[in-house]
Amino acid sequence: MVEQQREPTRHGETGAAGLAATVDRLSAEIRALREDSETRTLVKIAQGVLVERLNCAPTEAARQLQRLASDARISLPELAADIVDQAASDTIARAAAEARAAQAAPGTGRTAEAAAQPQGEGAALRLRTAEAAAILAGDDTQALARALLDRALSPLGATAAAVWSVAPDGSLTLEGEAGFGPAEAARWRYVPPGLGTPAQQASTEDRTLWITESGDALPPTIGGGSGGTRAVVPAQGGGQRVAVLEVHWPGPHSALALQRQLDALAQLCALSLSDHGVESGSPPGGAAAWLVGLLDGLLDSVALLRPLRDRDGRITDFVIEHTNERFTDPAGRPRGSLTGLPLLEAYPLFAAEGGLFERIKRVHSTGGPYRSQSMVLRFPGSPAPPAVVAAVGLARFGDVVLLSWRIPEGDARLADLLQHAQRVSRIGAFEENLTTGEITWTEQLSTLYGLPPGAAPVPLHQLSGHAHPDDTGAVGRFLRTVLHKREESAITFRLRRADGVVRHLRVVAEPVCDASGLLVAVRGAYQDISPHHWTEVALAATRDRLAGAEQQAAEHHRLTRQLQRAIMPPTAHPVYRPGLRIAVRYRPAEEDQRVGGDWYDAVALPDGRVLLTVGDIAGHGIAAATGMVVLRNALRGLAVTGAGPGRLLSWLNSVACCLTEQVTATVVCGLFDPEARALSWANAGHVPPVLVSHGKAEALTPPDGVLLGAVDDASYEEFRHVLRPQDILLMYTDGLIERRDSSMEQALGQLLAAASRPVDDLEDYLDHLLSCDIADTDDDTCLIAVQPT
Repeated sequence: MVEQQREPTRHGETGAAGLAATVDRLSAEIRALREDSETRTLVKIAQGVLVERLNCAPTEAARQLQRLASDARISLPELAADIVDQAASDTIARAAAEARAAQAAPGTGRTAEAAAQPQGEGAALRLRTAEAAAILAGDDTQALARALLDRALSPLGATAAAVWSVAPDGSLTLEGEAGFGPAEAARWRYVPPGLGTPAQQASTEDRTLWITESGDALPPTIGGGSGGTRAVVPAQGGGQRVAVLEVHWPGPHSALALQRQLDALAQLCALSLSDHGVESGSPPGGAAAWLVGLLDGLLDSVALLRPLRDRDGRITDFVIEHTNERFTDPAGRPRGSLTGLPLLEAYPLFAAEGGLFERIKRVHSTGGPYRSQSMVLRFPGSPAPPAVVAAVGLARFGDVVLLSWRIPEGDARLADLLQHAQRVSRIGAFEENLTTGEITWTEQLSTLYGLPPGAAPVPLHQLSGHAHPDDTGAVGRFLRTVLHKREESAITFRLRRADGVVRHLRVVAEPVCDASGLLVAVRGAYQDISPHHWTEVALAATRDRLAGAEQQAAEHHRLTRQLQRAIMPPTAHPVYRPGLRIAVRYRPAEEDQRVGGDWYDAVALPDGRVLLTVGDIAGHGIAAATGMVVLRNALRGLAVTGAGPGRLLSWLNSVACCLTEQVTATVVCGLFDPEARALSWANAGHVPPVLVSHGKAEALTPPDGVLLGAVDDASYEEFRHVLRPQDILLMYTDGLIERRDSSMEQALGQLLAAASRPVDDLEDYLDHLLSCDIADTDDDTCLIAVQPT
């Protein structure tokens, strides 16, 4: 036996390290490209200023910038920032000027820590680069937050920043963050009004808050409890407070010379949110369009409600902003007439104490959803509107509330229609609870059975007692399929009623199982097909023919089974040789119609070798069994010639092609020499043998060879393996491993795992393999085990 050894490699580790290095390199390249884009944007703005001031062409403005930067011995971006500052005279320019003045003024009382911060040096460049990054970020507020931290705040020692949008009711929406992490961002995506976070306090008081985090003194906020210093800066846009910038430093930090810069950055946030239409309190990214499309795809009635507020910001009503295509107004109004109306104008009765309007306000205030399967609603349309019980759902999405309802209407009409359909088609339904014994029948089913009103239903297991005697066998099979195999089944039989009338019924039943697979109930329906007389006659004739066919098939399978068992008993001791143990097993299929042509053979030859064969004839029944007898006996006779296994299979292929009727088979043929412990073998399309050595099982690589009977002239390759003492060679048919739900490779893997167990007794070892129940096809199984000692 040839053993192959493979040295372990670190290919997986090397590949992972290379992938990580590639990711780092690409990330660095992306950061460099982003910084280059921001710098080029700033330079382009400065060029535009020069074009306007000098009334020159863009190319001339670019040359002027290069010349001025060279003369002043500063970088081109620094010069561009100074030019934009001089031209703009905005909050950024004032912040940069104040920072430069604070940096230059001696003896201003700054602490050593404050002096160490680069507050004035390069302030214009930092702020203008952040402005350019905000322009490039567009409506991506997450990219805006990252740009503010990387370009303007990190040089000041900050480690995290958050951008909040402010709704009129005081609620906050986290538009973007950098440094706090995705987990914190998910927790703080929406902040309801009145929570008292630093951002809400700064927005309400319209002032910047400087907070030193210590213990439990910090109000709840994103990234709270990490210590350090926090600046919370509000900003206006469009005449109202719309944004708050929250910045975190890991340690103590001075506010001197930073206020103006933080105001400028907060104003950038407000302008970005206003310019790109991020509505305060609504989900980021402008979700209205796709949200409307999503609602139109729902099957329930759904309305989109947006709050209406008074001057103090209190909610007084909700406007119906949109109704989906499936929206149904119980008052009968078209959905288009409701769009744009205040909710209480369209449905004034919702304002009742404890009614739906209060639920909607609470959902909008808290952000938590609300669901009720049986909420009482009243709709306009009559002086005394009747109460309607409906399933209602409420959910907040940004600053809007989704209202959905499902009103069961026409239940009584549908029940009458169903009862009429059962009566016309002569159908009766049933449900039997096998746990409690409770049986539910429809009225029509009692009529089919001829039972008086109020009579007890007939349990399903008693169906045979009400069937015609000729149908009890079929009814029994039907019951076993449903109650024992737990499979859906149907049957047509004759029902003998108590009044002597015989009706032809068709019954369909399906089992109901719980999560553990336990049968708990059976549901189904009966249909009376008696009016179709021709069906009765056809069924009777068919039943007679089927009975004869079943009897003939049973006799046919009985003879096949007897023939196979006579040739191959389930257990035998075929060969006794010194230094060699051989054990065999044959397990026939449980169902007679599955009896096939599997066979095994172990024969001592005159030259001292042992013939070991396992084969499988295609098909089942008497033809497969007789074909098996022909090939098995032919191979025994051919083996006496002393030829090798390859030549034996070539001759046996000729037998299959010429001396039998359309027989195809797979065979593995081996000749084992006990003295040399050597196995020579050939394979004709059969599953490979398994070699168990030192507690490890592996499938042998099969030599080339087609199945028997496929071609007239075939040759077969031979392999030779030397077994060690106590090794085990397994030869078997596919009935041992074949499964419907997995491939042969997966099933072979299960066999190899089962075969790797320690072996004390070869007979017990084969019984163990058969008891593993790897296969699920109920096919014949042959198994040979050979062990040199």
